[in-house]
Amino acid sequence: MAQPVATQATSATEATPARQRQQGGFGQTVTGIIRMAVMWYFAMKFFSPKKPADPSQLMSNLFQKGEPLDMWLYLSDQQIFNDFGNDGALLWHETNIPYAVWGQGSSRSLSLQYTPSEALKHNGSLYAHVFFAHSGYPPDPNDSEYQPRYAFSRTHPVVVYYPKSKSGKRRSLLNSKQSEEDILDLEVKDDIQSDSKDEGSVEWISYWKPNITINLVDDFNRLVCRHINMISYLNIDLTTKNYYPIIYFNEFWLLREKLIPLNDTVKELPLHLEVGPISSTKWQFFLQIEQSFQIHRSYGSMVEGEADQLKRVFLEGNPYLLVVTMVVSVMHSLFDFLAFKNDIQFWNKNKSMEGLSAKSVVVSFISQLIVFLYLFDNDTSWMILASSGIGCCIEFWKIGKAMHIEIDRSGRIPMLRFRDRESYTKNKTKEYDDIAMKYLSYVLFFLAICFSIYSLMYEQHKSWYSWILSSLTSCVYMFGFIMMCPQLFINYKMKSVAHLPWRQMTYKFLNTIIDDLFAFVIKMPTLHRLSVFRDDVIFLIYLYQRWIYPVDKARVNEFGFGGEEDKSLVNGSANEADSNATDENSKKTN
Repeated sequence: MAQPVATQATSATEATPARQRQQGGFGQTVTGIIRMAVMWYFAMKFFSPKKPADPSQLMSNLFQKGEPLDMWLYLSDQQIFNDFGNDGALLWHETNIPYAVWGQGSSRSLSLQYTPSEALKHNGSLYAHVFFAHSGYPPDPNDSEYQPRYAFSRTHPVVVYYPKSKSGKRRSLLNSKQSEEDILDLEVKDDIQSDSKDEGSVEWISYWKPNITINLVDDFNRLVCRHINMISYLNIDLTTKNYYPIIYFNEFWLLREKLIPLNDTVKELPLHLEVGPISSTKWQFFLQIEQSFQIHRSYGSMVEGEADQLKRVFLEGNPYLLVVTMVVSVMHSLFDFLAFKNDIQFWNKNKSMEGLSAKSVVVSFISQLIVFLYLFDNDTSWMILASSGIGCCIEFWKIGKAMHIEIDRSGRIPMLRFRDRESYTKNKTKEYDDIAMKYLSYVLFFLAICFSIYSLMYEQHKSWYSWILSSLTSCVYMFGFIMMCPQLFINYKMKSVAHLPWRQMTYKFLNTIIDDLFAFVIKMPTLHRLSVFRDDVIFLIYLYQRWIYPVDKARVNEFGFGGEEDKSLVNGSANEADSNATDENSKKTN
């Protein structure tokens, strides 16, 4: 009678998961309904047809498509212009420009030479005042034929101001023509000028914009007053509550390198004028991009000049080449992330330093620290500084994995002491590492001293500290491949490469190949292009070593396990199974 009891227990046991599945299915159904309701709400919120607004709240364009317009462009040092009778201020005049019509007649251009005034050469202001009016009507409000309904205007500065570059403070530290007394006098004058000014003030330089592009936005949509995010660009008629055609001074492709600094030596300035239509979509796209650049600058994630570099890529680059560059950049970021991930995994699980160069890890940390100090001295954006700082922390963490770090509290000031691990000192690894680093340090120090002397004699620096940092950083960039050579020497002496993190090195090698591709695509100096290929030689030697050296099963791998241990376990279990089988056969025979 025990069997029915077991059957009931079994059925009860099977019923419990069934009930749980029913409860889980019900819960999943409710969750799915709630999720569908939320998705339906947001879909109706954003994609459903909106309720038509009150016609009294809609604004329309005061002009119709194709209406002929006359244009006047004045230059004045006053931000508000009223001197319409001054013929000297009138720079350009065009008639019968069809509004929002795409064709040859709707685009006009003019190139000329402008003679600056003395006030303009000394950080003076200059504004471009553009006036449009329906053909036959004047732009002057004092004219008897003036009609406010048919005239509109906009003002834009022709001169822009930027702070003086700090590179002007650089000087040759060994300039024989400038004595130390002159340098001290210059520093004293700078201190006096800085004290006379308010705290935080900087010297500004005025720049001339050589191109003025005036675009009339092709937009005839009826706009809602409270939903307009480009209200600063609209000129609204207070009587009819409608808007005039939007005038847009297009400076999206005007790079900073094209600006001309104003000073006493300037006699004439080139000026190219252009007027034409622009679509509403393109206009809003330019506005969004410029606002995005401004937000990144305010957050410190983009320094001055990076936006121009991005624009230059689109201006000078081949479209197909740009697509290839974007794809390759994504691949480079992916391989860089994978190399970083596998590097962390390798050092986190590594239990033995046998066959690995501990001194290369220390030198890598010092190099990363030098680069971080150099970036900090050159006022780099905080995002790049944060990335470099995190790299320094990771390199220091790797030192803790490669060596023992202890805190010595015997003195007044606690000091860090580094001690080699037993797996690094008990075999030939430390001996080979010392030999390789000894001879390579001679080469590295010689090159560093030679380059530092060259930089001191022929380049300009802000201070001695800046010279030391720039020299060390240049040596890291140019001669950093020497840090990888001790590992090659250890591999050669030990006749093995089984201890290396090959997965991480594979991703780095792929990144190196991508860097080689960029070396041919991107414009760069010849010496820098040649330096890109330095890592290829090292990686090819690694691959050659992997090919000629057989895999040593007895060597401890990167996870601290040896091949012979696994083999002995397998052989022991096999021998034990054979002995058990022999015993069973002997028992059956008996």
